[in-house]
Amino acid sequence: SLSVIVEDPWSRATIGKKRPGVAYMTIRNISATTIQLLSITTPIAKTAEIHRTTINSQGISSMAAAGNITIAPGESVKLEPGGLHAMFMHLQSEMNQGETLPLTLKFSDGSIVEVIVPILSISARGPKK
Repeated sequence: SLSVIVEDPWSRATIGKKRPGVAYMTIRNISATTIQLLSITTPIAKTAEIHRTTINSQGISSMAAAGNITIAPGESVKLEPGGLHAMFMHLQSEMNQGETLPLTLKFSDGSIVEVIVPILSISARGPKK
């Protein structure tokens, strides 16, 4: 049975393949046990990781790999601009507005969730409702 629901996935178009791509979504744990998001993969990038943006006391923002994301029963984790987000490095193809990208999320309980992520404009601020 499915333990995880992914809601409102979206991403932004990239300019070329040199810049990394990003994707955002809400990941909801609908099971009775704590689970961890262990990995994300997509055929369009050689490397895909969850990163966390943090802003220090001087107002400088930096990004670092977030490692495994733990989601308690009935809780959800938001991947959104300025916080946790999926990063796609070494793109194999451009991410073009109007297209979609497939994303596979693997969880500690063995769940595998396939998500189709719509690619919005470069300036998009959130998912299209």
